Amino acid sequence: MHNYSMAKKQNTPTPKQKPSQFEEVTATLDLKIPAWLYDFKIQAVVVALLAFVFYFNTFSNETALDDTLLITDNEYVYEGFAGIPAILTSDAYASYYKHLGVGNQLSGGRYRPLSIVTFAMEQQFLGATPKDKIDTVMKNAGMYGPQQVKMVHDMHVRHVFNVLWFTLSVIVLLYFLRCIVFKNNHIMAFLAAIIFTIHPIHTEVVANVKSRDEILSLLFICITFICAFKYREQNKLWVLIGGLVSYLLAFLSKEYAIGLVVLLPLAFYFFNKETLPKSIVASLPYAGVAVLYLMLRSQIVDFGGSTADLDILNNPYAYATATERIATIIATPINYIRLLIFPHPLTSDYSYSTIPYKDFTSLWVWLSLAVHIALIRLFFVYAKQRNVLGFAIAFYLVFLALVCNLLFNIGATMSERLIYHSSVGFSIAVGYLLYKGMEIIKPVQMGKTVIAGCMLVLIALCAIKTIARNKDWKTNYTLFPQDLKVSPNSVMLNAYVAAAYVDNSAAEKDTTARNEDLHESIKLFNKALSLDSTYVTAYLNRGLAYYRLNQPDSSYESLIKTKALLSNHAQLPELFYNNAVLYINKQQYAKAINSLQISLKLNPNYTLSKNVLQQLMNSGMVK
Repeated sequence: MHNYSMAKKQNTPTPKQKPSQFEEVTATLDLKIPAWLYDFKIQAVVVALLAFVFYFNTFSNETALDDTLLITDNEYVYEGFAGIPAILTSDAYASYYKHLGVGNQLSGGRYRPLSIVTFAMEQQFLGATPKDKIDTVMKNAGMYGPQQVKMVHDMHVRHVFNVLWFTLSVIVLLYFLRCIVFKNNHIMAFLAAIIFTIHPIHTEVVANVKSRDEILSLLFICITFICAFKYREQNKLWVLIGGLVSYLLAFLSKEYAIGLVVLLPLAFYFFNKETLPKSIVASLPYAGVAVLYLMLRSQIVDFGGSTADLDILNNPYAYATATERIATIIATPINYIRLLIFPHPLTSDYSYSTIPYKDFTSLWVWLSLAVHIALIRLFFVYAKQRNVLGFAIAFYLVFLALVCNLLFNIGATMSERLIYHSSVGFSIAVGYLLYKGMEIIKPVQMGKTVIAGCMLVLIALCAIKTIARNKDWKTNYTLFPQDLKVSPNSVMLNAYVAAAYVDNSAAEKDTTARNEDLHESIKLFNKALSLDSTYVTAYLNRGLAYYRLNQPDSSYESLIKTKALLSNHAQLPELFYNNAVLYINKQQYAKAINSLQISLKLNPNYTLSKNVLQQLMNSGMVK
C-alpha cells in the first residue's frame, strides 16, 4: 500500500505554474524569438539609443526657421518663470506681433503655450532677463557680441532638451504600442516603434527646436491613451485624473489632441472589443476636456482677420480659384505618402509656389483621391474585423484631416512636421506587415534572418539620411540655400536666401565680395517678387540691398512698394531716413527732402528725420 501510494503520487500530474509573459507571447508566435527581446526595458533602451544616435549631432545646431519668432525674439521666454503667465494667456506669436506692430497674421490664431513654457523654464536656469532690460535685449537680439554668444549657447542646450523630449516620447510610444495596440505581440510593437524613431521625415520636428510642440503633443496623446485604458482595467480615480490632465496638456501642446475625440472611442472598440456605443460613453470625460480647452482658447486667441487671409505666405490658396483650391487640397496629401515611403528629398518649405496649383485635369488629383478613398474603404473593412490595420489607417487619416486644409485653413500647403502624428499610423502598419512577412517566409529561421537584415539596412539608410539632414538645420544660412535647390520656386526661400546674402554683406570687408553678395540678393529678391508681387518683406530687404549698394533711386522704389503694401511697418521711417542720407551725399536735396517727409509722415516723432529736414530747410541749399 505504501509503495502503491507513492507510485500513484509520482504519476499524478503536478499543477502547471502560470507561464511568464515571455513564454505566453513566444508560444503564440511560434517563431522562437529570444525571450529577452520581448522585455520592455530592453526595447526601450534600443529605441532610446537609436533616438540619441540619430539626433546627437543636432546638439551643435543654433536657430532656424521659426526658432527666432518663438524663442530668441520672444520677450516672454527671456523673462523665464516671470514670463509664463503671459505665455499661458497669449497667442503663441503674441510677442512677435507686438514688436512688429501688427495684429494676428495667422487665420484662426495659435494657442499652444506648453512648449513655449518649457523654453521659458530653460531660460530661467540659463539666465533670465529682468523685465526692465527686455527692450534692450530685444533690440540687440541676433547682433554680434556677448548676447549672441549666449543666445547660441542657450540654443545648444535647447537642442539637447529637444532630443531628450523626443527620446522620452518614443519610449512612451513604445509602451502605448505594447499595452494597447499590440498587446499580444510585443515584437510588432517594437518594430513599429523603431520605424517611427528612425524615420527621416521627423528631422524637422527634432532638429528644429520650435517644433517641440509636436513632440509634446504626441507624448501626452500617448499618455492619455495609456491612462484611459488603465482606468478601464483598474477603475482607479487617480488614473482617470491622470488621463484627463494629460489630455489637457496635449491640447496645450498643440491642437492635434482634438483627434482623440474620434480615436479614443475607436481604440476601445478595436482593442477592448467593446461596442461602439459603450466606447463612446467611456470617452465622454475626455470630450469634456476638449470642450474646456476650446472655451479657454476662444477667450485668449484672436482668430485673425482679412489681412491673414490675403497674405499668400499665411494662406497658400489666396491666389487660387475655388476649383484650383479644392483640386490642390485633394492632390497635396499624396506627397505625404510618398515621403513616408521614400523620404527624399526633404525641404523646410512647401509654401507658395513650391506646390503649383492643380485643377481637375491633373492626374495627381485623381491619384490622391483614389488612394485616400481606398484607405477609407479599407478602414471600414478592417474595422469590421477589428484588425489593427484599421486603427492604423484611422490614426493616419484623423490627424491628416486636421492638417490637410480640408477642414481648416492651417496657413500652409504642407510641411514635414505636420505628418508627425499621422506617421504613427504608418509605423503601426509597417510594423504589422513586417512581422506578417516574417511569418510567411519559411523556414522560420530564414524569415527571422530576412526581416532582421531588412531592419538593419533600413536603420543604416535612415541614419545616413537623418544625420546628414540634421546638419542642414544648423542655421538658416545652412538650411535655406540647401532647400532652395529642392524648392526653387518657393517665394519664401528665394527671399530668405536673398536676405542671408544681405546679412553676409554687412560682415564682408572686401568691397568686391560685398557687392557680389548684394547683387546676388537682388536677383533672388526679384525671383521671389516675380512669383509673388505682393511680398512685403522682399521689397523691404531689396530696398536695404540697394541702399548698401549706394543706389538711392532703386532703394526708394522698393521702399515705396513696401509702404503701399504695409504702411505701418515699423522699420520704414528709419529706412526712408537712410535713403535720404544717400540723396544728401549725392547732393540730390529735393529727393532727400521727399524721403524725409515720408519718414515723418509714417512717424511724426522720428527725431533723426525731423532734425535733418530742419537743417536742410535752413541751409538754403534747397530753393
